[in-house]
Amino acid sequence: MPGAVVALLGFVGLCLLVGAAGASVTAEAVRSWYPSLTAPPATPPSWVFAPVWTVLYIGIGFAGWLVWLRPGSRRALRVWGWQLAANAAWSPAFFGLHNPGLALFAIAAMLLSTGTTIGMFYRRRPLAAWLLVPYLVWTLYAAYLNAGFWWLNRS
Repeated sequence: MPGAVVALLGFVGLCLLVGAAGASVTAEAVRSWYPSLTAPPATPPSWVFAPVWTVLYIGIGFAGWLVWLRPGSRRALRVWGWQLAANAAWSPAFFGLHNPGLALFAIAAMLLSTGTTIGMFYRRRPLAAWLLVPYLVWTLYAAYLNAGFWWLNRS
């Protein structure tokens, strides 16, 4: 059992590390570049993102761990890793490079791999799949915002 607890901490820790890395790229841009953009309708205040993403990252890590506990889940966990990698690419593209167009590609990859992960997780551990549904919904909302920022700030 101690190995399972260590693995849980590893899964959640990895996800929180992705979030922290993204936040480090985001911090300066949120103070300087981001406020200069025309925002799409229904854009929340900047402070909302950190707590929402923190909760989502914990859920993503917990879901990965639940599936890791099931034998024969290697392929599903590989796709889980790809969605996390796409997630990690988004903040550098949007905030680091100030490139909402490039970020759209990252978020499209995130949506595709997250949807695939949910399907694969559902067959292994339905609870793990359901834990990823809020992440998918938030990512759909983030994709709307990303597309809106790209569209409204083309020039």
